[in-house]
Formats: sequence, structure tokens, C-alpha cells
Amino acid sequence: MRIATRFLAAASIAALSLFAGSAMAEDKLIIGTEGAYPPFNNLESDGSLVGFDIDIAKALCDEMKVTCEFVTQDWDGIIPALQAKKFDAIIASMSITPERLEKVDFSKKYYNTPPAIAVPKDSPITKVEELKGKVLGAQSSTTHANYAEKHMADSELKLYPTADEYKLDLSGGRVDAVIDDIVVLSEWVKSDAGTCCKILTPLPIDPEINGLGAGIAVRKGETALADKFTAAIAAIRANGKYKEINAKYFDFDVYGD
Repeated sequence: MRIATRFLAAASIAALSLFAGSAMAEDKLIIGTEGAYPPFNNLESDGSLVGFDIDIAKALCDEMKVTCEFVTQDWDGIIPALQAKKFDAIIASMSITPERLEKVDFSKKYYNTPPAIAVPKDSPITKVEELKGKVLGAQSSTTHANYAEKHMADSELKLYPTADEYKLDLSGGRVDAVIDDIVVLSEWVKSDAGTCCKILTPLPIDPEINGLGAGIAVRKGETALADKFTAAIAAIRANGKYKEINAKYFDFDVYGD
């Protein structure tokens, strides 16, 4: 009987500890982001994170009544880092695609914009068909790289770890064109760093590749957390907070159709 009593007491303590740990986990969320994808997320020289993704993440955490803490992670390793429990969720403009859904679960979208092509201002290229045989830059492990592989197979695709690196090569004449989100490219060509270049054209969304918009990724099976993010997205859309953040960065509703 003593052994049984001790076992029950130990089990009760363990259960209480587990409950307490779960409660603490729900009060704080570690958010993974890239920090190299302006205007959505960018790491400033002073170490601060800024951008649409970051402001949306903070608004969602406020709505969910949890504390947010951010961790930056190279894009290529961001899903493995989530799976390794380095953070609880990814808020980094990650498109919801069938391929990614095999590895992680997602909230519903928090924005959806099409891809586009940018070229130098003095480029002789006037339409997508003229990219045949040209060098096209893209960030690796992105839907935009996949889009180029499928729809622009006649181009020579050059992949980069970050968007900043392909921008440098386009401005330096080392690639003929680049592909990325239209907002990312539009904001860049309007900036001092992007005066070299212009938007050639937006591209039609390929649902199989571009997915259902950008969502918040969580570990496979953690659908309850994904659902909380979905509910919080709906709430900030309804209460005006999303509109306020949207207006800070864009002159149109980035949420999409």
C-alpha cells in the first residue's frame, strides 16, 4: 500500500507539473522569422525586427493574450528548426502549399499576393517569353523558385540564400531578371537601393505552387494552436487592427481575395 500511495503521489505531482508547464507554454510563444525579407520582416542594424509580419505577429499575440518572443532563422532551415522545437510557430510570409502541408500545419492565410518579375530599367526584355535563355534569380526554397522551375524552364535559374543577394546581382548586372512576391519587388524598386530596376510584370497565381496565401506554420498535429492563430487573424481583421497595420506598409489591402 505504501508503494502504491507513493506512486500515486508521484504521479499526481508529475501531472500537476505537466499542467503547469503547459499553462506556461500557452502564456508565451516563440515566433520564428527570417529577418531578411523586407517589407515583411527585416532585422535592423540595431538588432530590432521590423516589418508587416512582425507587426501582425505582435497583434495576434496581443489578441491571443500571450507574450511573443522572436527568433531569426535562415530561410532554408526554418521548417527543420520549427520541427526541432526551436520555436512554436513561423510567421515569415510562408505560403501554404501542398508540399509544406506534408511537414507542418498552417493557420488560414493572413495575406495573399501574386509573384512578379523585376528587370533592370534599361533591360531589352519586355515580356515573360523573352526570359528564354536568360539568367533568372530567385531565393532558394521558395514558391517563387518553384514557379520559375515550372513556368520558366527555358531560363537559367540562379538561386540565392536571401532576397538581398539576388537584388545585389540584379543591380550589378549578374542576372537578367528576378522573381519574387510583387510587394517585395515593388517596395524594393521604389527604394534608393532599387532605383536600378523596375517591375516587368505581375504573374498569374498558380494555386498548386503559390498555395493559398501566407499562413502561420506550426508543428504537424498542433492544430489547436493553428486554429487559435486563425481566430486571432479573423479578430484583428474585424476590429480594425489589421487595417491599421496594412496602411502602415501598403496602399492596398494585402489580404487579397
